[in-house]
Amino acid sequence: MEIVKRTDDMAGFVVLPRRWVAERTFAWLMNSRRLARDYETLPATSEAMIRWSMVTRMSRRLGRPLSAARH
Repeated sequence: MEIVKRTDDMAGFVVLPRRWVAERTFAWLMNSRRLARDYETLPATSEAMIRWSMVTRMSRRLGRPLSAARH
């Protein structure tokens, strides 16, 4: 992970490099109903639910058949 600092000489909106990767991952996690709200009391339980959600997402991605365009 790389932390990208915003410089003081920037004026207005400037797109930070690769910020979309983190935003996309958080959006994927919010598709999991249990992670959409903070039901868990222990941080370890929340971490386990995040791992479970990502394992589910990756297994679905790996399990789907390859399309002709992806060869």
